[in-house]
Amino acid sequence: MTTPRRVSRREFFQTTGAAGVGLLIGFSLQSCAPGEKLVAGPPVPLTAWLRITPDDKITILVDRSEMGQGVATALPMILAEELEIDVSRIAVEFAPPGDRAYINPDFGMQGTGGSSSVREGWLPLRTAGAQAREMLIAAAAAEWKVAPGECRAEGGAVIHTGSKRTRRYGALVTAAAALPVPANVTLKDAKAWKVIGTRAKRSDTPMKVDGSAVYGIDVKVPGMLVAVVARPPVFGGKVAHFDAAKAKAVPGVRDVVQISSGVAVVADGYWPAHQGRAALDVTWTDGPTAAVSSASIQALLEARAARPGAQARHDGRTDAAPAGSTMLDATYRMPYLAHATMEPMNCTAHVRADGVEIWAPTQLQTAVQMTGAAIGGVPAEKVVVHTTYLGGGFGRRVEQDFVVEALETSKAMKAPVKVIWSREDDMQHDFYRAASHHQFRGGLDAAGKPVLWTHRVATSSSMIRFFPESVKDGLDLEVVEGAMAMPYAISNVHVDCILVDAGIPVGFWRSVNNSYNGFAVETFIDELAHLAKQDPCEYRRSLLTAAPRHLAVLNLAAEKAGWGTPLPAGRARGISVYKSFQTYVAEVAEVSVAADGTPTVHRVVCAVDCGQVVNPMIVEQQIEGSIVMGLTAALWGEITIDRGRVVQGNFDTHRMMRLKEMPIVEVHILPSTEKPTGVGEPATPGIAPAVGNAIFALTGKRIRTLPIGKVV
Repeated sequence: MTTPRRVSRREFFQTTGAAGVGLLIGFSLQSCAPGEKLVAGPPVPLTAWLRITPDDKITILVDRSEMGQGVATALPMILAEELEIDVSRIAVEFAPPGDRAYINPDFGMQGTGGSSSVREGWLPLRTAGAQAREMLIAAAAAEWKVAPGECRAEGGAVIHTGSKRTRRYGALVTAAAALPVPANVTLKDAKAWKVIGTRAKRSDTPMKVDGSAVYGIDVKVPGMLVAVVARPPVFGGKVAHFDAAKAKAVPGVRDVVQISSGVAVVADGYWPAHQGRAALDVTWTDGPTAAVSSASIQALLEARAARPGAQARHDGRTDAAPAGSTMLDATYRMPYLAHATMEPMNCTAHVRADGVEIWAPTQLQTAVQMTGAAIGGVPAEKVVVHTTYLGGGFGRRVEQDFVVEALETSKAMKAPVKVIWSREDDMQHDFYRAASHHQFRGGLDAAGKPVLWTHRVATSSSMIRFFPESVKDGLDLEVVEGAMAMPYAISNVHVDCILVDAGIPVGFWRSVNNSYNGFAVETFIDELAHLAKQDPCEYRRSLLTAAPRHLAVLNLAAEKAGWGTPLPAGRARGISVYKSFQTYVAEVAEVSVAADGTPTVHRVVCAVDCGQVVNPMIVEQQIEGSIVMGLTAALWGEITIDRGRVVQGNFDTHRMMRLKEMPIVEVHILPSTEKPTGVGEPATPGIAPAVGNAIFALTGKRIRTLPIGKVV
């Protein structure tokens, strides 16, 4: 695949005469009739997703950001299958927002998240490819004065079966574009697939290896300045006073301007801006959060959890356990987590009187466009958004704080400005995965079967900032995702939630609220199995008879991991099974614990049911990546608060999984004909309970507080 390039809104409208957004994909079709001359010309729109030039350059529009999850490969594969073209000829280009056809139904705007890209693109892209194929066939048939049924598409050309006449797509596109887009098309049968289900190589790997891939931090535009922002160290703090004299004395510093989030030091490059910030004399007003600490937040969550919350699920009677029940109460606590993306936050913006141009590694293009319009004081259609590659997203890049800083600084400087965050900026001014407190009560009958299950979660809402209308009467259904849909066959179930604003900014983190509910639910069911004196895998099996897809991945993971077979001395296995983003995942972790309490994860076996697989290699990569991030969080992940500020600053104080610590990971994919579901996040929730359950099996110490490395 060839190297992606960005296109401007102006260029796109001029060449196509139609609105388009998202990821722009172009490729050359090399198969044509002997002697047929390629003629250059502007792209001709065939469908909302597809443009073709007379010289066989094809542009496919999709709407997602590439942040390592492989959408720049998987989405073209879907369309290429129906279009009958080799996906290896496809190149990816990023295009700006603006067309409602590319709105993510999960968000109501163009954006990437929720493990939704392949799931949401599956039918539209197949349909677009089939529509274009039929239009091209119809154009060829009309030219040859034959029935369309006598023709077929193959290798980027239309072939007349009887005479073997061939016309490449580019030669047909002008005539095809004059035809109506067919409302009903026949999609290829799975038995005829040549692209879907194959291990096509990632399109972005070569450019990431040779350094040609353009991330946000790589952007350079003529006349660009670079800004570093001094922000209040305490959440909710404000600028009280600043003196810019020392900062301006640093060679290369152009100016110092106050913006909404703090004070921006603007310079010719990053280093003078960084030095200028260090020299800046600034004082802050801290506000009420200055008294907040991790301990006070946990105490607040615990106190609030002492009262009933907003009901999310209620089955049977849960006010009291059935007579004769054996009872178990358990409390689980999880900390704030940082996103810690490899590429720190950054954005380049140019605010002019007649329009705004933004270059951003963003997950939410529509929001960037709206933000640019609001700050620039121009209509949205005057805001051009260039989406770069993202050096990690995990939900952090749906936020607009770094975009706002670039826009405000550019507006003040009347020049293009790139704002770059340091690693410490990124760690200490994040929108964190919320801390949470979980209270469980379970009851077992005489046979050890659970007859009561109650789960109360106290935490902060991420949704309320983005979609306040989704939180009603104190109930945020996202907060209880995975908890409310707990799959085990238990007759008396109650789940409620309590929303607590602790003054710490929270946001979407890989797998969102599943990241803590998965640990809590899958640890508590393990505790009930132990209380019942039953094997934890068999116990789950007995409770999943009405959940066949859960059961299937559980059985496969157990089989592949050798559940129940002997292990070397000093090792044990733990298991979990969990559904998120419509995908079913079971994980078995094999662990040991050193004499000093240090846990080591040696092997992880994962079984996944994500419906029809577009590219199994990408599925495997995403499952492995989810497990890495989940292990980092489970073993060491924590953001601690002291006097209203974050303690951690860089990777010396925020430990990440290292290569030498990475376990062997085996991914087993269940064959399925169901529609594709998400794979970017679903393996994250289950790894922490699998590891914690293994530690219990080995040591008898139950893990109820994360990170594990702090309590083992």
